[in-house]
Amino acid sequence: MTSLSAPRVLVFDSGVGGLSVAACIRHQLPAAELLYLADNAGFPYGDQPEPVVIERCCRLIAEALTLYPCDVIVVACNTASTVVLPHLRAMTPVPVVGVVPAIKPAAAETRNGRIGLLATPATIRRPYLDRLVNEFAGHCQVERIGHPDLVRWVEESVGGAPVPQAALAEAVAGFARADVDTVVLGCTHYPLLLENLRAALPAVRFWIDSGDAIARRVHQLLADQGRADAAVSGNQRPGAPVRVALFSGPAPSGLARYMAGLDLEPGAIRDNWSGGATRPTATASA
Repeated sequence: MTSLSAPRVLVFDSGVGGLSVAACIRHQLPAAELLYLADNAGFPYGDQPEPVVIERCCRLIAEALTLYPCDVIVVACNTASTVVLPHLRAMTPVPVVGVVPAIKPAAAETRNGRIGLLATPATIRRPYLDRLVNEFAGHCQVERIGHPDLVRWVEESVGGAPVPQAALAEAVAGFARADVDTVVLGCTHYPLLLENLRAALPAVRFWIDSGDAIARRVHQLLADQGRADAAVSGNQRPGAPVRVALFSGPAPSGLARYMAGLDLEPGAIRDNWSGGATRPTATASA
């Protein structure tokens, strides 16, 4: 990237969940150009062995950087962040940002000391989560729910499928029974369900995710490169905010419309993308 071009940020996830993070980056850095990369052919990562996740992430991100040089990489996936960050940082000099459940800010926000952690089953099982809770929320009661269907409901909602509200309410009912006042959205898919979650848990006062914190970290890394002003100087950069959305499997039906609703209109969508030579660009259309 040259000093004259808009800073470019690559946002990577196993599906559409990373769009919640991309939206936060877009809000804080409106003049930055975004590249979205989803390994939905490998979705969900929680079902994959760690070596497979590492290989897929590193290969796809390396191929994307070859075609679209970037200033910062964001791994907007909790599962991938727990295993792939050291490998990515050894592979490229581009700064890499990962995501972890926002336990620390939740512990500072709660008023009754009762926190709900909503995550994927894979995240709930990982020892690093115990370390986060012990370090930052040892004085709190932390109720954990790891449900296998929430990410699937988000993925299906892109194409217009309604979120099954009754099933969602049942899935998170343990938080109501535990009288939590704060819920940590421990998967980047979950902010995309926020309105449904609010309806299911009206007594919860605080909903905490990592998107804004990630955006602030991206801002700092761009500032370290002398590129922050170019990323926040308004919406004068021509073109769509997302240069291209790359999906390793078939792109979800309705993706362009869904992204536009998040202020993330894609200039192009390429599906069944595995790196290497580019396929003909398909102009995004709602």
